[in-house]
Amino acid sequence: METVDSRWRRVRGHVVLAVLGLLCIFPIYWLYATSLRRPGDIYSLSPLPWPLSLESYAGAADKVDVLGLLGNTTLVALLTAAGQLLTGLLAAYAFAAWRFRFSRLLYLAFVGTWLVPFQVTMLPNYVLLSRLGLLNTLAGVIIPTLCSALGVLLLRQHLAGFPKELLEASTMDGRSSWTTLWTVVVPNLRPALAALGILLFVNAWNEYFWPAMVLQRSNSVLQLGLRSFMGTEGDDWGPLMALAGLACLPVFALYLVLQRHIVNGFVRSGLK
Repeated sequence: METVDSRWRRVRGHVVLAVLGLLCIFPIYWLYATSLRRPGDIYSLSPLPWPLSLESYAGAADKVDVLGLLGNTTLVALLTAAGQLLTGLLAAYAFAAWRFRFSRLLYLAFVGTWLVPFQVTMLPNYVLLSRLGLLNTLAGVIIPTLCSALGVLLLRQHLAGFPKELLEASTMDGRSSWTTLWTVVVPNLRPALAALGILLFVNAWNEYFWPAMVLQRSNSVLQLGLRSFMGTEGDDWGPLMALAGLACLPVFALYLVLQRHIVNGFVRSGLK
């Protein structure tokens, strides 16, 4: 039977978690609250934006192509996440299912690339894109990021605990390695793939530095479109917050759709 002391400890724990949750949510609330204020009330410290106004959203739409920025950013994030997920899955499956010469050394090389700072590789990638004529194009942003050592590392950990009996039974049934991957392995890795997929998508969605290098003279993605409202004479906070709020919505929607798979992926990652 639960004692009074243990009940109070549990209540205190929930209170602490609730306070921390509110502290994490408050910046997001303030972003949307600022975007819904009238232009004259932008610097108001009132917690409630009243009366509500959509002038900031109209101002953002007048200055930049909001739908175009959302579409381009979604395309870049989806293709980047899909490419990293596919290459990570194929490499992790090879490392986990097969035993070949220098496999451990090759895996350590994959992990080592994850430890290399981006600043080391950005110049060679930039020079290569310049020679290929891919600067100021979305393809130039996507192609160098299609492989992720993080995806290989995380998926290999999941596949290391995958029952080898299922792989052997699939081979005995006459299935090829390619068929086994898509009909046996992938259906059992859906939670892990969903969790990794949203992580890769959010990383690609939030990336600023690499698109800023490649798309020097273009504001074709949201991260670069936001700087349209920043100037030497001051920042236009209303439209800036409105566009930033719109940039958050696709990530929120993706998490709501894949929430169950994401939770299962993180729970299973801790079970052996």
